Amino acid sequence: MNVAITGGYVVPVTGAPIENGTILIQDGKITAVGADVAVPGGVEIVDADGAWVLPGFVEAHGHMGVHEEADGWAGQDTNEMTDPNGARLRALDAINPADLGFGDALSGGVTTAVIKPGSANPIGGQTVALKCWGRSVEEMLLREPVSVKSALGENPKRVYGDQKKLPSTRQGVAAVIRDAFMKAQDYRAKRAAAADEGKPFDRDGTMEVLVRVLDGELPWCQHTHRADDIATALRLADEFGYRVIVNHATEGHLLADVLAERRIPVIIGPLFTSRTKVELRQRSLRNPGILARAGVELAITTDHPVVPIHFLVHQATLAVKEGLDRETALRSITVNPAKIMGLDDRVGALAPGLDGDVVIWSGDPLDVMSRALRVFVSGREVYTFSDELGEGVVADPYYRES
Repeated sequence: MNVAITGGYVVPVTGAPIENGTILIQDGKITAVGADVAVPGGVEIVDADGAWVLPGFVEAHGHMGVHEEADGWAGQDTNEMTDPNGARLRALDAINPADLGFGDALSGGVTTAVIKPGSANPIGGQTVALKCWGRSVEEMLLREPVSVKSALGENPKRVYGDQKKLPSTRQGVAAVIRDAFMKAQDYRAKRAAAADEGKPFDRDGTMEVLVRVLDGELPWCQHTHRADDIATALRLADEFGYRVIVNHATEGHLLADVLAERRIPVIIGPLFTSRTKVELRQRSLRNPGILARAGVELAITTDHPVVPIHFLVHQATLAVKEGLDRETALRSITVNPAKIMGLDDRVGALAPGLDGDVVIWSGDPLDVMSRALRVFVSGREVYTFSDELGEGVVADPYYRES
């Protein structure tokens, strides 16, 4: 996995573009980026002349592997709709690396994805960051857990309202979250007292995870669309002092100044959907630009499979058409989601020390006519567009020559 990609128009994202640049990857890590990089002997040379070279894109909120495509009920493991508090649940345990969505991700230049439980529960479970190629979750694993997923608004109240159970209203959804954190505070105090006294203590998987949120180890990824639900998300975060990341934010533009002032990051999207429920009435491709101009740290999501994962870059492109700054659009699918999800020490840019996740594009990726030609994950070529076949070919992770 030692390779030098040479001669391309290199866009590091965190630095100025480089004409006729070289990216050197050794042992899966980027070791040099520049116009005058010395390539050691024995390193494979990949000629990117006439092409654009960028870091692999980062999807901050997807459901590949837990919501499998073309498998119906058998591949649907997104939501455990039997317990409103699923903090102990892990997306990691339900991911099928053979899901078609991972191959689609590579075809769209996406090499990293944060996989999250769904939004049926007020507290859905733990999220995981994966590379989009591998035989098993262990081989794909970047970091776990990354955050805890929570949901406000229509989804949880509909799911449990249909079951005639708490929560069936927005009051109930907030109460479930509030009750869970009060119990976690009590649990933490009892655990500390037991440790001080040297007494045994019965562990609780749900409480252990929520204590990590209270202690600031894990951020709280809050599914929320309406402005009033965003306000509730901030209110709950203030009550318990945890770090919140607003996900979806369909009406986030209505509170853009508040989010910016409080430095609350936003993962916005999906942006290509129709308005299938009340919460989506203000869904617009203009909204990312409004948030960005207000100073909100922004990432764009497909919420795959709500929008197919390989359309991530196209959402950014059309957001530019509707007013989002071009540079911010590119950052919103690279370094921003990596930073928001705590992964920027590994992915999201082209810089020495980061993983060798590199995509060679036929042209500017924000041009809808450009395509990903070759995709490298940790220096290994895992996707190639075949002119002969007229389609992309994903390397078989179960067969490796080296």
